[in-house]
Amino acid sequence: MNDTIAAIASGITASGIGIIRISGPEAFAVLKRIFRPKKAADPTKYRANTIHYGFIADPEHEEEIIDECLVMIMRAPHTFTTEDTAEINCHGGPYVMKRILGLALKNGARPAEPGEFTKRAFLGGRIDLSEAEAVMDVISARSGDALKSSVLQLSGSVRRKIDHLRESIMNELAYIEAALDDPEHMDLTGYPELLEERLCPLEEEMRTLMSTFGEGRIIREGIMTVIVGKPNAGKSSLLNAMTGEDRAIVTDIEGTTRDILEEQVAVGGISLRVIDTAGIRNAENEIEQIGIGRARKYAEHADLILALFDTARALDENDREIIRLIKDRKAIILLNKADLESAFDENDLAELIREELSQKESFPEELSTKAFREGLTLKTGIQEALSEKADMQGDSFERNASLNTGSETDESNNIVGIPVVRISAREMTGLTDLENAIRSMFFSGNLNAGEETIITNARHFDALRRACGSLSLVKQSIRDGLPEDFYSIDLMDAYRSLSEIVGEEVDEDLVNTIFSKFCMGK
Repeated sequence: MNDTIAAIASGITASGIGIIRISGPEAFAVLKRIFRPKKAADPTKYRANTIHYGFIADPEHEEEIIDECLVMIMRAPHTFTTEDTAEINCHGGPYVMKRILGLALKNGARPAEPGEFTKRAFLGGRIDLSEAEAVMDVISARSGDALKSSVLQLSGSVRRKIDHLRESIMNELAYIEAALDDPEHMDLTGYPELLEERLCPLEEEMRTLMSTFGEGRIIREGIMTVIVGKPNAGKSSLLNAMTGEDRAIVTDIEGTTRDILEEQVAVGGISLRVIDTAGIRNAENEIEQIGIGRARKYAEHADLILALFDTARALDENDREIIRLIKDRKAIILLNKADLESAFDENDLAELIREELSQKESFPEELSTKAFREGLTLKTGIQEALSEKADMQGDSFERNASLNTGSETDESNNIVGIPVVRISAREMTGLTDLENAIRSMFFSGNLNAGEETIITNARHFDALRRACGSLSLVKQSIRDGLPEDFYSIDLMDAYRSLSEIVGEEVDEDLVNTIFSKFCMGK
């Protein structure tokens, strides 16, 4: 942090205003060499939190004015990076911004690395690592819930929770160490039982935080949503209706969609990664076959499958294949073309679904829903015992086991336990019902992203999981009657795991990896 860095902070796209940020001990000296104020003054002497009008010029060619601008002055330590910082507000053309940045680099600054401004804020103690990660989450937020959650974490919601847990653990550590050092004046008689009693609410608090990760991950990353159906069922029309744009080609010719088309859609505050796929059928065309193969692959990894059935055409083997794709998956059945006369009875569809779902492999009794949850891992490789996806898998087994009882359709909202929504993609009707079905499926209703602390980061979840495991080891040591110094080892492990979340127990490589994912000028 001894050198001065500079970068374009507003993105290199044509816009009304562009911002070049300069931060470091020589920030004002660099500015002085390239800034020509309207009123003669020394930029290095400007007061903090002031704005000055002038021009940017090349020191080697004083007569050549690059652009007129406003310069914002911020002095250490009351800045984002905790360093002297100058921001040049110029016109937002890519060429002019690059010219001004080039002058700054030529006159004493070096190019900032990705996320280096935020990294300096972290190293300067202005924010902790969880707040630094929240900065990038704010930038990349694609929905109202994601933005609320990110802003809450940026304000320190996660840090406050973690600090409370760490303080409680440290109090116990300090007491044990003091008692071991001075046994004459501090008696540990009865303390193990008291410690176990104190650890129970801490462990419960950690588990409560961990339980928010399933919904938190969805809020942060969005729901990977794959639309599947036979050709001309209305998949592309649905994608266009959800985005409000003609993103996919819609024709009466079967097999129009042969590749994957992905769009980000905000539905009622939820971010969806909606993927339109090739129509599922027995195709002879090699290119179409590749597209259908990709459709199946995406469906296997989806968080949600929208299974589209064309009510204007009779059910066939292609529809049966669609049902196979949603077996043991989180899915919503969409009965499209509700504006037309239906060519099949919903009970026929229910019977078809019941037949396919009942042809599942049998599992031994000991593979319970709980065991299945404990064995499920996220794509990140973390065991997410309480994740929403695990709940989905477990619920699917429970649902399929009871298919032989009860009615096949339920209050027109379900078909054999699977939510059903009637829509007309062409007329854009039923989309509100679809939105409600998605929110009901993925969110418990008790979680408010703008008010409660939730875990959205896999790194945080993993650290909490390890800390919780360490507390469990302490409780086991108490039950086994082990000496008190064994408690200290596991309590310290729990403390260190929690400290990783706020960045006090992380190595340089991890810090560099986290900030390498940031924008260049942030």
